[in-house]
Amino acid sequence: MEGRTWLLYVLMAGICWGTYVPMIAFGGRNLGSRYVAFLCVGAAYVLIAVLVPIIRIMMGLDAIKWDKPAGLTFATLAGVAGALGALGVIFASAAANKGDQIYIAPLIFGLAPVINTVVSLVWHPDPKTGSVLNFHLPEEMPGWKLLVGIVLVGIGAGLVLFAKEETEKPKSPPAAVQPAETPK
Repeated sequence: MEGRTWLLYVLMAGICWGTYVPMIAFGGRNLGSRYVAFLCVGAAYVLIAVLVPIIRIMMGLDAIKWDKPAGLTFATLAGVAGALGALGVIFASAAANKGDQIYIAPLIFGLAPVINTVVSLVWHPDPKTGSVLNFHLPEEMPGWKLLVGIVLVGIGAGLVLFAKEETEKPKSPPAAVQPAETPK
C-alpha cells in the first residue's frame, strides 16, 4: 500500500459523496425544508473547510502564496462550483417526482467524472508563464483503459436513464385468469 495512500482518500471521498444525496434528501424531508438542509451543509463546510486549513496554517503545516491571484481565483471558483453543484442536487431533488429521485445521484456522479476527465485532458494551466487559459490535448494521451472506463461510465448513465424510462411505462393490467373447466 506504500505510495497508494491517495487511494484511501479516494475511498473516503467516494463514501462521503456517495452518501451525500440520500443524507441531504432525508435531512431536508425531516427538517421540512431542503434549503435548511443546504444551510446545514454550509455550516459543516465552515467547520471543516475553514477551520481545518486555519489550524494547519497556524501550526505551520502549510505555506501560503498570497501573491498568486490566479490560485486564489481558481480555488474560490472551485468552491463556487462545489456549492452550485450541491445546490443543483437540492434543485434536482425538489423538482423530481418522488420515483425519479433515485436517478439523480447516479446521473450526477456519472456525468461528473466524464466532465472532469475531459477538462483534465484539455486544460493545462502553465504555472511558469502564468497562462491559465491553456487548452490543448496532452502530449501523452492516457491509456486505453481510462478511455474505455469513461465510455463505460457513459453507458452506465445511459442504462440508468433507460431503467428510468422502463419504470415510467404504463403497466398493462394483469391477464384475467380463466377458471378451470369442471369435469361433467
